[in-house]
Amino acid sequence: MQMPRMLRQLMHRRIVMVSALVLLVIAVLAIGAPLFASIDPNDTAVLQRLKGPSAEHLLGTDELGRDMYSRIVHGARYSLAIAALTALGSVIAGTVLGLMAGFFRRLDTPLMRVVDAMMSFPDILLAIALVAILGPSLMNTVLALVLVYTPRVARVVRASTLVVRELLFVEAVRALGVRTSRILWRHILPNLMSPILVQVSFIFAYAILAEAGLSFLGVGVPPEIPTWGTMVAGSQQYAHQAFWVVLFPGLAIIFTALSLQLLGDGVRDLLDPKLKKTL
Repeated sequence: MQMPRMLRQLMHRRIVMVSALVLLVIAVLAIGAPLFASIDPNDTAVLQRLKGPSAEHLLGTDELGRDMYSRIVHGARYSLAIAALTALGSVIAGTVLGLMAGFFRRLDTPLMRVVDAMMSFPDILLAIALVAILGPSLMNTVLALVLVYTPRVARVVRASTLVVRELLFVEAVRALGVRTSRILWRHILPNLMSPILVQVSFIFAYAILAEAGLSFLGVGVPPEIPTWGTMVAGSQQYAHQAFWVVLFPGLAIIFTALSLQLLGDGVRDLLDPKLKKTL
């Protein structure tokens, strides 16, 4: 399916279009954070602590008098960066593992047993254990989440590779003596892009929620880095007297994750022949 046609069909679904617009606005705010929120997100003003939304502070201030709007806009950079790096790392590692397991029969059983063992643990518990071993930092959080979500991608890619490997055109190029690396790169991988793209959108959303959960539990990103998760975690004890310190970062997490999920559902429905007729 050509890309312009795919985009037109996606935009025919109102919920997908709204989700894409929400994500576009969030991405623009994150990229242009210094322009849209000129106040330093770490500037403290104790006399202004826990002030409600006003013309001076659009979303109020937190327990240290820091501007919530500025912190949320700047925090979008960190939250989206963590999610993007997690999605990218998981897809690369999971695609390699899935291709190896699906194409080489002797590697299938040992690789999939490792993947099954990792998936037997709940995502958040495995992430907590990995961060506890690696130590709390931004990059260690990303690495832990990559390790958590790589098995998901590996299983999807492996299942698709098992199907594509048996197709006639793959058998033909193998009979012609084409190198295995070229078969994987030029003939099998392009036919796996549909499920991979869907996994990217889902993992992006999962990573945002997982980072917020880890930060809320105090084992993720250090509190001095203003991610949405650390904002909720650091301000939860003040929620009863200043609801906005938890509400607005929480809404940012919810809207971003929900928009990614809905967009991923739309892409999946479009690329699945059984569901494409519903668009």
